[in-house]
This record gives sequence, structure tokens and C-alpha cells, in this order.
Amino acid sequence: MTAMGFDAPGGPDVLRPETLPVPEPGEGQVLIKVAFAGVNRPDVIQRQGFYPPPPGASPIPGLEISGTVVAIGDGVEPELLNQEVCALVTGGGYAEYCLAVAAHCLHVPEGLSLAEAAAIPETLFTVWHNVFERGFAREGETLLIHGGTSGIGTMAIMLAKAFGLSVIVTCGTDEKCGEAREVGADIAINYKTQDFVEHARAFTDGKGVNVVLDMVSGDYVARNIECLAEEGRHVTIAVLGGAKAEINMAKVMTKRLTLTGSTLRARPDSFKAMLADEIHANAWPLVEEGALRPVMDQTFPLAEAGAAHARMEDGDHIGKIVLAVG
Repeated sequence: MTAMGFDAPGGPDVLRPETLPVPEPGEGQVLIKVAFAGVNRPDVIQRQGFYPPPPGASPIPGLEISGTVVAIGDGVEPELLNQEVCALVTGGGYAEYCLAVAAHCLHVPEGLSLAEAAAIPETLFTVWHNVFERGFAREGETLLIHGGTSGIGTMAIMLAKAFGLSVIVTCGTDEKCGEAREVGADIAINYKTQDFVEHARAFTDGKGVNVVLDMVSGDYVARNIECLAEEGRHVTIAVLGGAKAEINMAKVMTKRLTLTGSTLRARPDSFKAMLADEIHANAWPLVEEGALRPVMDQTFPLAEAGAAHARMEDGDHIGKIVLAVG
């Protein structure tokens, strides 16, 4: 099979095709003939040499795929064979075939294209766990999302609105702010020209937001704390603005705030299986009925994975970038 790998970390141009044996599914696994693979920020960071795959994971980038199950391992329900699925994987997505844990797969319903299906797992798993499980977001609350037009941001907007939350987002251009409002954000703040703390507090009549979904970290954390209402929850999912933050712990105490965060890739298979079950029960019905669809940016051929990475790094994309594989 053909896969896109790299010999040494570097820019997008280090990605190049290689020929590898087709993997064989082990116990609890399925082999998927990949139709499309999602492109995510962790793929870029891995290619740059800053995010090595966890032990036992494929060194090939790619954390989400869609396609057809063509082989199954021991312990897998035979009904999965020949089914179209999308799946969260720990690596190996940028290839013609990829292994996935059967319990991490979601069926592709009628009306959902395979390109769209490949754009869902990484963002849906991440948003569901961090906004609703770690952030305890619930109907009637207000959520502040940084990076509102990213794949994570657009998914978070749609899920939050579907479950009755008000949504504030930050974006880097007026055009992106407009796109975020089209997706469903109640207000979108250009963080380069506007003070998001001031606007978030004004939108909530001075009470503050209930949950912040933060992928910036760094000096944003102290500002996020200013935005938070009493009993607010601050959830960190990336540190694109720096891993260290200086905060006023007295404000954490007086507001009774919760500071939390998570990563997903290295979590145990059992945890991801539980998360998949919860998503299937609570969020997947929205996909099945057509109410939830990923915002799609561009599709690149597998051989042009480097160009897909360059587009992500340029920061001009709106929503999800995917690779067409099969």
C-alpha cells in the first residue's frame, strides 16, 4: 500500500509517499480501506518533530479516517465486514489501508459523504469529551471558544448550539468572524482588533461565561479567567500560544473556578471505546438526521498531503481539510 510518511522532521515538503505492507487486524481490530483521511493540527506538530506517536501507534500521520471495513480480527462482530465507517485512530490515517479498534468506529449513515465522515471523529471526540464531560456544559449556559473557524471550533459551535448553549468565539479576521456566525456563533470577536474579555462580559451582562474551550493557553489563560463567571470551567486542549501561564489564584478561589484539560491520542483504548459509545448515544443521532455536518474546507489528494499541511499552517482554512485516498 501507499502511505505518506517522512524521514526526518521538517516543513510540509518532507512528506513523501512510501510503500508499506498492508497491516493485518489483531484482536478487536478492523482493517479499513481508506477513502478519506482528516488532517489535524497534531499531524502538523508530529511532522515538525514535536508530537511523537504513543508507543505501539503507527508512525504514519493521520488520526481519523473513513472507508470500508475489508478485514476483521478476532472478537469483532462479523456484521462490521464490508460496512462503511469512520474511525478515530492513533496514527496511520495517511495510507490506503489503516487499522482501527472496532469499538472506535462509527457507522456512516445515509446522506453523509465519506469525505464528511472522515472530518468528524477527531473533532467530535475532542469536543464531546472536553466541552460536555470535562467542562460540564449544559443547556442555557454560555461557551467561549477560541479559534472559532478551526475544525475543533466549528464542531464546538454546532454541538453547543444543538444542546442549547449560547456561543461566543474569537477569530483572527473579520471574514472568519462572519464565517463563524454563519456556522452558528451568537457573537464572533476579532481578537486582533477587539478585547474579547470586554465583549464576552458585555454579552453576558457582566456575569461572565460558564465554560472556556481554550486551544491557545499562554497569556490567554489569565484573560479567560477574567471572562469566567462564578463556578466557571476552563478547559485547555492545546497550547498553541505557549505552555506556561501566569494566573491570579485568588480569582480562581473567589470565583470557585475549575481549571482542567486533556489530550486524547494516548488515552487507553477502553476510554476511547466508552467515549465512542457516549457519542453514538448522544451526538450521532444529530449526524444521522442530517442536523450535524462538518464544515469542509478543501480536499487534497493523498500525494499532496504536504500542500494540505501548508494550508493548515497558513491559517486561512475554514473548517476541515481532508485527503482523498481511495
